[in-house]
Amino acid sequence: QVQLEESGGGLAQTGGSLRLSCAASGRTFSGSAMGWFRQAPEKAREFLASINWSGSGTAYADSVLGRFTISRDNTKNTVYLQMNSLKPEDTAVYLCAARRSPIYSAAQTSYDYWGQGTQVTVSS
Repeated sequence: QVQLEESGGGLAQTGGSLRLSCAASGRTFSGSAMGWFRQAPEKAREFLASINWSGSGTAYADSVLGRFTISRDNTKNTVYLQMNSLKPEDTAVYLCAARRSPIYSAAQTSYDYWGQGTQVTVSS
C-alpha cells in the first residue's frame, strides 16, 4: 500500500505560481512512477504530468507543457508540481497518483494509488 498526501494548493492570481507537494508513505516510493492529475467541477479527470522512478523521464499534457514542471526527491519520498503562469482555467482539485510500475504514464487507469487532492483556485 502507498499513502499519498497532497499539499500546497490555495488561491493564486492569474500569472502567478504555486508549488504542489505530494508526500508518499508505505511501499517503496523510489520504485514507483508518479503522476499529477486534476479535476474541475463537472469535468473529467485530466492528466497533467508524470515522472519515472528516477526522475530522468517525464511526460506532460499539452495544456500545461512549458508552464508546469514535475519533479521528485526520492530521499524525501515526495513529488512536486511547480505551476507557473497560472490561468483561471487551471482552477481544479489537483491529485497525485502512484504506479507500481517505474515507468511514467499518462493513462489514469494505470495508476494504483491516489491522494485525496488539494484545491487550486486561480482568480482572474
